[in-house]
Amino acid sequence: MSAQTRPTPRAGTTDRRALLDRIREDFVGLDTEYALADGLRKRRRYLDSAATTLVMQVTLDCARAFLRHCANTHSTTHFSAAIAGEAYAWAHDRVLRFLGAPPRDYAAVFTGSGATAALNRVAEVLAAAQPDRPMALVSLMEHHANDLPHRRHASVLHVPLTACDDGPGPVDLDALEAMLRENAGRVRYVAVTAASNVTGLLNPLAPIARLAHAHGARVVVDGAQIAAHRAVSLADDDIDAFVFSGHKAYAPGSPGVLVIKRELLDGVPPGLVGGGIVEHVSTEGFELTPHLPDREEAGTPNVVGAVLLASALEVLAEIGMDSIAEAEDALVEYALDRLATVPGLRIYGTRTAPRSGVVAFNLSGIEHAVTAQALNDAHNIAVRNGCFCAHPYVRHLLLPELWALDADGDEDLEAQVMRRRGMVRASFGLYSTPADVDALVDALVDIGADEGAYRRRLEATSDERGAPLPQRRVQFSAPEYLGWRLREM
Repeated sequence: MSAQTRPTPRAGTTDRRALLDRIREDFVGLDTEYALADGLRKRRRYLDSAATTLVMQVTLDCARAFLRHCANTHSTTHFSAAIAGEAYAWAHDRVLRFLGAPPRDYAAVFTGSGATAALNRVAEVLAAAQPDRPMALVSLMEHHANDLPHRRHASVLHVPLTACDDGPGPVDLDALEAMLRENAGRVRYVAVTAASNVTGLLNPLAPIARLAHAHGARVVVDGAQIAAHRAVSLADDDIDAFVFSGHKAYAPGSPGVLVIKRELLDGVPPGLVGGGIVEHVSTEGFELTPHLPDREEAGTPNVVGAVLLASALEVLAEIGMDSIAEAEDALVEYALDRLATVPGLRIYGTRTAPRSGVVAFNLSGIEHAVTAQALNDAHNIAVRNGCFCAHPYVRHLLLPELWALDADGDEDLEAQVMRRRGMVRASFGLYSTPADVDALVDALVDIGADEGAYRRRLEATSDERGAPLPQRRVQFSAPEYLGWRLREM
């Protein structure tokens, strides 16, 4: 991936490393404790950052400071409204600078429901821009958010992955080029993830963009798993549309983001209509504003969430994305080496290609749900299991014979097969440490060595379907929490 074009960080290399070390300890929830199955309380080790990251205390403080001026945008007649408008504009600008997207060429649009809303909008916009090209090429490793919206607006073909000795790799560039040639003049765009949410494997964005553009197609990138992990330059890589979400960039509660070439929105009706996107409204009609991103952001914006996200990007830029990537690469390499020592453990995705902070695995003979539940209940290690909203990719990664098994009406066998159709995922953030990896490895060794005891313990605290019983879950009641805080005041 090409180097990012943005101002040189103010801090020197040594200072950036020191800042990264300080920021690691500045996340809300690092000291959260839960009572485990044996009744003892233990600090949580959070290894589910690919789903949602924790929030930085310093950025939360920034958002709280903004709340002192809380007001709606779209007005400058009182101080708070003017401040809100300026803060919201700063958030858009911070996104563009962070992603190396010049504002003369790109617009940043905040969307609801994370990256999903943004990707639905991209599919709609590109369908309107190139109706004569009915096809979209979508990689096999996509999250449903970067697959299903394209199926609604285009005829989708899935691009295969490179075959490596130790498992599937990133997108197969030769296969992609062959598909573009075979469907010359019919491909509207290529949709690809920058980094897989299942294996963390990185795709070569610049070569993919060059191939697509050589055949008149656009490029849509799901950047949800890379924005907070690697430097990105949309201008250098010539990306047409890039999507990510604040809840995966240390700003849970913030909006999703679409960064798109301005030319693609020219003449395209907005996805939503309402306040803030018009110049004039009468009973006979209305006139849309020509200004972006206003025309794409109808209604009252999530200004606090946007400030939270932009603050997080500001911190990441100050640390330096190269420093962040270097630290993550070292941790991932350490994790892969340590996990390889666990008896019977299989890691998915090749080690010959670079990856972000995501590792998916299974313990031989143990269902992914049992492994994940045992890690949580006995060790307070938070991981995720299943297919991670990437069913085609997970199916491709798992043993083909597992998916091909025919239960032939045997309900018990079918149930066993279904329970094995998934994997366990550990994913890292800025706050993740080698000690977290060591704890994960030790726990997996213990689970594999004494599977029966773990299984019996889980069965004793589950219903007939294997679902956790309510009393095993930690309860959080907003009314009770608020009542407690109010009584303290």
